[in-house]
Amino acid sequence: MQITGAVLERCGAPAPFAESRPITIGPLELEPPGPGEVLVRIEAAGLCHSDLSVVDGSRLRPVPMLLGHEAAGIVEEAGPGSGIAVGRRVVMTFLPRCGECDACRTDGRLPCSVGGAANAAGTLVGGGLRLRRDGATVRHHLGVSAFATHAVVSATSIVPVDDDVPPDIAALLGCAVLTGGGAVVNAGRPGLEDAVAVVGLGGVGMAALLVAAALGHKVIGVDTVPSKLEMARELGAAAAYTPAGAADAELRTPVVIEAAGSARAFETAYAVTAPGGTTVTVGLPHPDARASLAPLSLTAEARTVVGSYLGSAVPGRDIPRYVELWRSGRLPLDRLVTDRIALADLPDALDRLASGAALRQLVTF
Repeated sequence: MQITGAVLERCGAPAPFAESRPITIGPLELEPPGPGEVLVRIEAAGLCHSDLSVVDGSRLRPVPMLLGHEAAGIVEEAGPGSGIAVGRRVVMTFLPRCGECDACRTDGRLPCSVGGAANAAGTLVGGGLRLRRDGATVRHHLGVSAFATHAVVSATSIVPVDDDVPPDIAALLGCAVLTGGGAVVNAGRPGLEDAVAVVGLGGVGMAALLVAAALGHKVIGVDTVPSKLEMARELGAAAAYTPAGAADAELRTPVVIEAAGSARAFETAYAVTAPGGTTVTVGLPHPDARASLAPLSLTAEARTVVGSYLGSAVPGRDIPRYVELWRSGRLPLDRLVTDRIALADLPDALDRLASGAALRQLVTF
């Protein structure tokens, strides 16, 4: 079938992307789903720093590649053995989980090795490629490629949700909430009385803040952007600081989530972690980035540093938990959406994201 999608032509294009135009929006051919795969009509797709990191070259991927990895949609066709009913709304997640490899047996602590290999190669699980343009292959982004009217994905990349979960909310569950919320619940594991600090209040960081607050924790936000600090307060943060302000206040909390994806943010997160506390990092900095910390403090203060990919999540287990928090009114995920855009607006939206001016911009169809 013919679809319309946003294809990244090259990694490392300079900003502003509205001028360098590394993305081409146009027609592609999408092959039908194979065994264990489904065809999804995309309803909403979120623009995330993981998309930006591929565009700016921080995370190199094979190109041309159809971008987009956080989305929701309706299953229109199901391949043999997919186990997913036509007509179901599904959340699409950016790390397929085969459920059988050694990594999948770690209860989310390690990313699926099968899904990770497929993501690095720009294929679906099993090596499948379903996208073509002018007869040439186009790669898949993180098994999803959601910046398009339709996508073929592996059933291991989706989680069904009920119809009462609107597309905008469902899309956010696939990355921002799984990653940010999971950093709190699965990796940080704060005690009932523990405060949680979040360093980096983008979409993932603000999702971490919302989940921690929904679970009854005192939450503190840290960011360099004044408007994000104000929003953190509006969303339930007991306090919000710039990094310098946090240092002046001698902020220390038992659990700290770093969600900015920079070495300086990691250093800030470690600095505001209390003795005996846990620093969880979910950000994806440039591979060459380096941070500095005092190793003695790890021992003398009994510190823990945890890396958490996709919030150490098992999507089929965790997404229903977040849905219930949203249904209860305790998790106002709609507040994460700063703009709704069309596919044609992606270059400008990437520039807004890079500037720190946006949380989640949703491409809606």
